Amino acid sequence: MNKAVYAGSFDPITLGHLDIIKRSAKLYDKLIIAVATNTSKNTFLTLNEKVRTIQETIDDEGLSNVKVVKFTDGLIVDFAQEHSANVLIRGLRSTKDFEYEIEIDSLNKTQAPNLETVYLMASKEVRPISSTLVREIAHFNGDLSTLVPRSVDDLIKSKLK
Repeated sequence: MNKAVYAGSFDPITLGHLDIIKRSAKLYDKLIIAVATNTSKNTFLTLNEKVRTIQETIDDEGLSNVKVVKFTDGLIVDFAQEHSANVLIRGLRSTKDFEYEIEIDSLNKTQAPNLETVYLMASKEVRPISSTLVREIAHFNGDLSTLVPRSVDDLIKSKLK
């Protein structure tokens, strides 16, 4: 079975993330979304909120080969190996993303040489969307409907009331 892991903090999941998920789900028999907490940033959503909204989005999209899993500890390469995945998926929006990701890939190869990283360029329609910008727009009560899935938009609106 061809299995991939797409890991991130997804705080919150955006339509850019969903673009990568949908395209990856077509390429692999099984796609695991590893939902992490970014310890270097203040989080907007709890881990449980992120998992719930991602699962709702996956269900709404009918992506039956996608599984959402909490990733709370350790290295992503170990997580991938524990789940018998042979590929890590990484989404790219710009050359800046690529420069960062290539460093991560080089370090991952020191730990798991047989684990491949596949980069998918975000579609042009969603390329400018980032979780950081979504959080900023949300902070000022901006319209998120074209930036995030419906379940995320609903959750953020309820949190900000």
